[in-house]
Amino acid sequence: MANEKTAAAPDSVQCPVCFKDFTSATINGHLDICLLKGVTDSSPSTADESGPPVKKSRTGPEAVIKPAASSSSMASAQSPGVFSLFQGNRGKPPVQTERNGLFAGKQSPGSAASKGVKRLLNEEAELGAAGTETLRSQQPAPASSGQGLKTAKRLSPRTLFAVDKPLAEVLRPETLEEYFGQNKVVGEQSLFRPLLDSQEIPSLILWGPPGCGKTTLAHIIASTSKKKGTARFVTLSATSTSTNEVREVIKQAQNELRLCKRKTILFIDEIHRFNKSQQDTFLPHVECGTVTLIGATTENPSFQVNAALLSRCKVLVLEKLSVEAMGSILNRAVATLGIRIQGQDSTNPKDEDQTDRHRPKIYIQQKALDTMAYLCDGDARVGLNSLQLAVQAQMSKTNLLAPDDSPQEILVTEEHIKEGLQRSHILYDKAGEEHYNCISALHKSMRGSHENASLYWLGRMLEGGEDPLYVARRLVRFASEDVGMADPTALTQAVSAFQACHFIGMPECEVILAQCVVYLARAPKSVSIYKAYNNVKTCLRSHKGPLPPVPLHLRNAPTRLMKQLGYSKGYKYNPDFSGPVEQEYLPEELQGINFFTWKPSDS
Repeated sequence: MANEKTAAAPDSVQCPVCFKDFTSATINGHLDICLLKGVTDSSPSTADESGPPVKKSRTGPEAVIKPAASSSSMASAQSPGVFSLFQGNRGKPPVQTERNGLFAGKQSPGSAASKGVKRLLNEEAELGAAGTETLRSQQPAPASSGQGLKTAKRLSPRTLFAVDKPLAEVLRPETLEEYFGQNKVVGEQSLFRPLLDSQEIPSLILWGPPGCGKTTLAHIIASTSKKKGTARFVTLSATSTSTNEVREVIKQAQNELRLCKRKTILFIDEIHRFNKSQQDTFLPHVECGTVTLIGATTENPSFQVNAALLSRCKVLVLEKLSVEAMGSILNRAVATLGIRIQGQDSTNPKDEDQTDRHRPKIYIQQKALDTMAYLCDGDARVGLNSLQLAVQAQMSKTNLLAPDDSPQEILVTEEHIKEGLQRSHILYDKAGEEHYNCISALHKSMRGSHENASLYWLGRMLEGGEDPLYVARRLVRFASEDVGMADPTALTQAVSAFQACHFIGMPECEVILAQCVVYLARAPKSVSIYKAYNNVKTCLRSHKGPLPPVPLHLRNAPTRLMKQLGYSKGYKYNPDFSGPVEQEYLPEELQGINFFTWKPSDS
């Protein structure tokens, strides 16, 4: 019968849940309904209140569980273990994806109920039996995408912090309305915004400093693609992905495009970690449209990405987040966590239910938020994780219930934030572009005799971890290139500073470098020697034919043969004369040239 049935319907597919046959076009829709029905049947209302709920088995759990309840104590103790052995992972809550569905309002209306149940199973399993009842009362009702932040406020800080993920990952935005600080790239008037709304996304290279929103923008693109069903989104990291894995993803993308007519968006985080040959793997597939490549990098793509691949992608430059943008991000996080700003009555007592009144009340100073926005140096990841660290530290040090069982009040101050950050977070990469940007700024500030700017850029480099000997070597070069003969002692000062840095090292040598920087900034400037030597190099490189020989009277004659050949003949030894000596020292065709005033056009 099975063979006849298969032959009659070669395109039929059997449902793994109810074992019924469906066509390839209808199996996906049936699976959504079938799985939703299975999850709803095992909802928390029928589960044991003392622990996380367990899904029902297809083989009929009643037949296994009920006899165990009526059998002897030994049998009742062993049955769950045997049952779970064959059950495998079916008794566990679903795997946590999409950041545990904390923002229920950001799901589509058609799937809000099923995802709400799955989210409940996930969070109850994380909190354990003690927090199960409390968590159920905290679940937000299904809402539209515009109400995600409002519904997420119903979750307590303790619930969100119980998730073993950094706060920056848990609160990662899923819509452009929650994406702050990059209006030039994704603002309403930007070129990229309508492309994103219409899902006509080209291959992109997202370039920006850490914590500016590169990965978040890619996740927003992924979320939009999943909701509209227009593309399949695959995420890889260049730090842990091999070329074979990339080829496998591309092969799947080819099959997806051929069979389902659906595009594949491939996101490569830290794409600069791929070498040139690995990047070449993407070239033909990006060219023909098999995959839409989105690469994220903190390094200058001009140096770290193949020119051929770069010509096939549009580079979006994401700027470091401003203080205002960081303030918006932190305010969103505080509102989502239900943390109140000290001195602001942001909660209406009528809106609080009985569960809210038994939670610990967490307050944070507005000055603490402002300090965090400044000290994180435009890195949203640092700011959010620092907020998480400060709140967790205070929650762990404070008893959540007072002696009279009333909720405690917890205050996060500016000192707690500074303690978590330790010091100002300085963006500086000794091997990257910022290294060259800062040394260039230092050089040009000294050349412009701006001593305050020179000290600032020196401090940026040293506090960011730059090697002091590298800076000292650059100062030696500057003393000869930009000061030169206007103050010949500047070179002595720079060499002495280099030797002192070599002797004592950091941090003691920082004041020595500062002294040398200020001296060079205040010194008179002359580039005559620098320009003259550049003219010499140009003259040599542009000379046509063989270089002229050294005049005979200037040659050394250590042997009799050389003297017989005319070496050193006619040379006038200057100390033998009391006045200036008229004598030619240049080859015949260069006589009369002045490299201090010479121009290449004069040759």
